[in-house]
Amino acid sequence: MVDDVPLLDLAAAPPPVDVCLAGVHAVLVTHDRPDHCAPLVLLARQWVRRSEPLTVVGPSPVLEAVRPWLGPDDPVELVPVTAGAVLRRAGYDIRALAGDHEVPTWRPAGRGRGGAGRRARPGARLARRLTSPPVDFRRLGRSGLTISEIAYGNWLTHGGQVEEDAAHACVRAALDAGITTFDTADVYAGTRAETVLGAALAGQRRESIELFTKVYWPTGPGRNDRGLGRKHVIESCHASLRRLQTDYVDLYQAHRYDASVPLEETMTAFADLVRSGKALYIGVSEWNAEQIAAGAALARELGIPFISNQPQYSMLWRVIEAEVVPTSEQEGLSQIVWSPLAQGILTGKYRPGEQPPADSRAGHPEAGQSMQRFMTDELLGRVQQLRSIAEDLGLSMAQLALAWVLQNRNVAAAIIGATRPEQVQDNVAAAGVTLDADVMTRIDDVLGDVVERNPARTARG
Repeated sequence: MVDDVPLLDLAAAPPPVDVCLAGVHAVLVTHDRPDHCAPLVLLARQWVRRSEPLTVVGPSPVLEAVRPWLGPDDPVELVPVTAGAVLRRAGYDIRALAGDHEVPTWRPAGRGRGGAGRRARPGARLARRLTSPPVDFRRLGRSGLTISEIAYGNWLTHGGQVEEDAAHACVRAALDAGITTFDTADVYAGTRAETVLGAALAGQRRESIELFTKVYWPTGPGRNDRGLGRKHVIESCHASLRRLQTDYVDLYQAHRYDASVPLEETMTAFADLVRSGKALYIGVSEWNAEQIAAGAALARELGIPFISNQPQYSMLWRVIEAEVVPTSEQEGLSQIVWSPLAQGILTGKYRPGEQPPADSRAGHPEAGQSMQRFMTDELLGRVQQLRSIAEDLGLSMAQLALAWVLQNRNVAAAIIGATRPEQVQDNVAAAGVTLDADVMTRIDDVLGDVVERNPARTARG
């Protein structure tokens, strides 16, 4: 037990919070909605078979959701607490707040806003082995929509690179890690990716997740099965809803800019989908600064919420920084970035002078085609030099890369993909990490001129 610990007012972040002190793990829950506590059930399921004791503190409805997972000999203590009450457990004074969404913001000492501090936290290795830290949340654009700053996407994976059972396991891992935001597109795997994601999310409380998809690329042989004309936009949205098994998407995105169709036609079609309740918000992907500004102007005239852009962005690909980000900030859009790991290059698994592993994305005959621009010995050698920076911070290479993109204040979320649940668990540990200015400088010094910064490369990566 630890003495003289301050009273903790727990509010406004995803449950649960875990405390690891003197071999005692306490999961703190401060609202009474069991359906909001899927990560709590996972923690109980993982910990009950271990020797370390677990204390779960929370309102009775939440504890009852955990109880079926427990056996008579499991080292778990369920401690009910009423709203507003104060209870001491694991050396902490815990105050349970009253509101449905008043959930913990407190972080264990050392998890902090910097990687080095998190590495030094007592018990960190044990805690990391058992569970990932909770995902943080950000507002999307100038809107009221809150999304998880680590989002789960299924480009190149679901319906293609991985079998459906593996895809479902990755989605479950994302949900268990606290990810609530899921991104897909009608064109991924020839529409199969949407079908797989819809099946994987079936049975989830719809209000507890944010579901995004896109329209533009061909989804059939017809001349109107592509682009941003009204016919394709409306029909593609309806088809996506059927595949995703939902009545609406939270964000419907133009997957590219369509210069062959009047922008007014595209934005009017989007406006009609919003007004019919089939899309709550509108976004785009890989639009340049001029296109974003024009789209935002029309959205204001039509009275529809145009709130996001989805560009490629990573340590190696920074083409949005000079023009797209400033324009987006001015127009009230956030970035939801894809390929923050440069399709796995920034994990460090690819080494100069070596063939890619056979089971890796670069080793896949189809998925690996989009990675060839990164597969040079010079670039791969520079990436290997990032390893010492990650190790100094107690982060994996993937966590360092994800934390880097999240330092950009205009980035609302980084989209991760996965072929195994373990990749999801590793990636979400980047949530809430702040890299100091000297770390950002070290990264720039290592990568040097292999970084692509030319804004003219927008949508041409």
